[in-house]
Amino acid sequence: MKSISCWLNQIFIKMKKFILSLSLFLIGIVCFSQDVEKNGTIYIKHPYIDVVNNTSKAYLAKDDAANMKLYADTAKWWASGMGKAISIADAIKQWDNDFDTYDDIKVNPVGYPDYLNYLDKDQKVVQSWWHWSGKSKKTGAIVNIDFVQFDNFNKDGKIDFESSYGNFPDMSKN
Repeated sequence: MKSISCWLNQIFIKMKKFILSLSLFLIGIVCFSQDVEKNGTIYIKHPYIDVVNNTSKAYLAKDDAANMKLYADTAKWWASGMGKAISIADAIKQWDNDFDTYDDIKVNPVGYPDYLNYLDKDQKVVQSWWHWSGKSKKTGAIVNIDFVQFDNFNKDGKIDFESSYGNFPDMSKN
């Protein structure tokens, strides 16, 4: 009697292993047979990221000429809260006004930017996250704004459209 129960136990163990192996094999087939399609490539280091970082440096240095060299002549700029995009020349004038209203302006990256090269229409975009802060000359209040910025590049390596999403109306309250 004891030998039959040992024999049945061994068969039961072998069947469990076989069923487990078969299940893992079938799960593997299902997982790896999914359609996968690449939409582009993401880079953590790229010359276009350097261009975006240089726009921030030029802004802080109030170097309009350096900033203009980084944008296409026909570039547009838009930020959340605006009705429509404006020319980069008008945007730079607006950015200069920040220094009339605020002292101790800082713009710091949050994390690191990504350069996204999409296959569709060979789109070239740098996505970056920033923290802007300044002290109001009128009220003395410190204004802090976190925002995400998207810079689209043309075939010549210049920014042709920049958009920013953040709580920018906080800037006009001070």
